[in-house]
Amino acid sequence: MDSYFSRKNLHLIICVIIVIPAGFLYGTPHAFILPELMNVQTTSVDLKNILKALMALYFGIAAIWITGIIRPDFWKFATILVIVFMACLVLGRTISMVTDGKPSLFLILGLFGELVLCLFGCWQFYQYGRSSGNG
Repeated sequence: MDSYFSRKNLHLIICVIIVIPAGFLYGTPHAFILPELMNVQTTSVDLKNILKALMALYFGIAAIWITGIIRPDFWKFATILVIVFMACLVLGRTISMVTDGKPSLFLILGLFGELVLCLFGCWQFYQYGRSSGNG
């Protein structure tokens, strides 16, 4: 039985460690980080609602990654979700940069981090997920 903290699970562990705090960040827009680091003011109830929905989405995705760490039969699905999730964030941020302009340094660094995690997920899948078994 693989340890939960094996190299095979490293991408999942890193993503959980990053995405759960990011979810809290989106879900608590009144916190100092959004207004100070990203120049985001959340005075609209609708925007707060959207951000809390994103928070819950991030938590749900992190729950699947945790399941992939704990249950080897979910590892491939969780790894594919890492790749798709991070690739979609990269795509969305890239589209925004082209259509809306350059965001804050914090978000540019996020783009590169998401790209690295997407590629790392691909590497992990190549290394550990190619067999015909579940995990």
